[in-house]
Amino acid sequence: MAKNFILIVSIFISTLSFSQNDTELNQNNKSDTEALEIPENETLSESINKKFEPIVDGLGAILFWDPFEAIGIYDPIIYDDNNKPILDEKGEPTKKNIPIVVVWLVFGAIFFTIKMKFINLSGFKHAIQLVAGKFDNPNDKGEVSHFQALATALSATVGLGNIAGVAIAISLGGPGATFWMIVAGFLGMTSKFVEVTLGVKYRIIDKDGTVSGGPMYYLSKGLEKRNLGGLGKVLAFIFAILVIGGSLGGGNMFQANQAFSQLSLMVPSIADQGFWFGAILAILVGVVIIGGIKGIAKVTEKIVPFMALFYVGTALIIIGMNITEVGNVFMIILEGAFSPEALKGGIIGVLIVGFQRAAFSNEAGVGSASIAHAAVKTEEPVSEGIVALLEPFIDTIVICTITALVIIFTGFHNPDLAAGLDGAQLTSKAFGSVFSWFPYMLLVAIFLFAFSTMLSWSYYGLKGFNYLFEGTFSKVFKSKNAAKYTYFVIFLLFIIVGSSSSLGSVIDFSDMMILSMAFPNIVGLLILSGEVRKDLKSYMRRVKNGEIKRYK
Repeated sequence: MAKNFILIVSIFISTLSFSQNDTELNQNNKSDTEALEIPENETLSESINKKFEPIVDGLGAILFWDPFEAIGIYDPIIYDDNNKPILDEKGEPTKKNIPIVVVWLVFGAIFFTIKMKFINLSGFKHAIQLVAGKFDNPNDKGEVSHFQALATALSATVGLGNIAGVAIAISLGGPGATFWMIVAGFLGMTSKFVEVTLGVKYRIIDKDGTVSGGPMYYLSKGLEKRNLGGLGKVLAFIFAILVIGGSLGGGNMFQANQAFSQLSLMVPSIADQGFWFGAILAILVGVVIIGGIKGIAKVTEKIVPFMALFYVGTALIIIGMNITEVGNVFMIILEGAFSPEALKGGIIGVLIVGFQRAAFSNEAGVGSASIAHAAVKTEEPVSEGIVALLEPFIDTIVICTITALVIIFTGFHNPDLAAGLDGAQLTSKAFGSVFSWFPYMLLVAIFLFAFSTMLSWSYYGLKGFNYLFEGTFSKVFKSKNAAKYTYFVIFLLFIIVGSSSSLGSVIDFSDMMILSMAFPNIVGLLILSGEVRKDLKSYMRRVKNGEIKRYK
């Protein structure tokens, strides 16, 4: 503990010396900014953003390329009531494209659902039994329980996407987008099953009991078994790079930035104190992540249920107050899902908005969750895969749907009421129209969502960092934990950078890396899906005949 405390203090001191706000850089360090060739009236954040903008545009052109538009299947331009294109802020026609990354995720989800014969339905009851601990064998190897693994993975997915993403989907696609979010969540349950099963199957357990697993391992080791070792190593390397970038951006800077943004919105007097907010948050995160997956799991297993009970509980009260209108609301959703008038641009638009927001929210097919689940105490990889299928169900089918119902009940799906409000603000206004105190409680929820997401993504990024650099760092610094502590320092520094800067393009770039993880991951999942199907048959047979025992 003393060593860990010293490490935390040193990280904090390093952070203080490393990070300064933009005003200080411009006023007190003019010579430094001149050395960096930053124009006199331009902040360091703005200068960095400019350098990243072409990179973001290039990556975005790949991730959000629309193959269907390219071959002329449909017109993605949105038209007004007079059949004139609606122009964006740049004066260009507004489009609702079908991004290739979403197509890839949806294709994988549909393929796996059919291949696994709808395990997302047939395995649901067994998943509940596993989470309840009915099949837990105390002698199994691993670091965390089924429930702790589920809570850790959920903490990375249940968050701002459920609060802001749903509002964005409805504002763009209307109430009908809710239906397609539910469908996407249902299909994504099987993607989670496949990737988590493989994550546990190909994990590595060190002599001290530390577990390492996830796409890096099943891509390299699994494909090697199929005489595709070269391809597997390349895919694993790419994934490791992407998961590190994703952990620092979408799993870190974005979370810290949005948490402080909401806080400063409610308490304007601290608007210039992002650095100190980030420093305090970095210490809180550092204290937890030093304990590894066991420490993270102990925190997330308490935070996640609390977040869900608070947020879902409040939403259910609002739904209960409007219970007589539930039938009408679902009719609105269904009509919007299939009516060409639901969105200017037609059914394709509303469908893709729903699928896109769901895919970005539950991360099914991205591979990140398999890293957390790999630490579970079990000798049966399929059992944890079945547990994991609950994630998209909870994240998308339950929480996202409940959020959508509240927005529709309160009338904020109406463009007139929603005008000028972004995702989180729209949800806050919808809840606040019923309970005036809710925006303040939502602030607490957003902080907890951001905090728990950072905890989980710190673990994901660490595993990617260790996969690439652990051996090298151990040799150079003569310490097994050198890579681990180096990554922790970097991760905690980026919390301060995220909360104290407006590095929009940097955050966008890092966030896109999370989506990019889907490409190497799903390639591997498709190749290994037959193996998972065989393992699933064997497991379910042994559960039915009693070979796999119940302990409770």
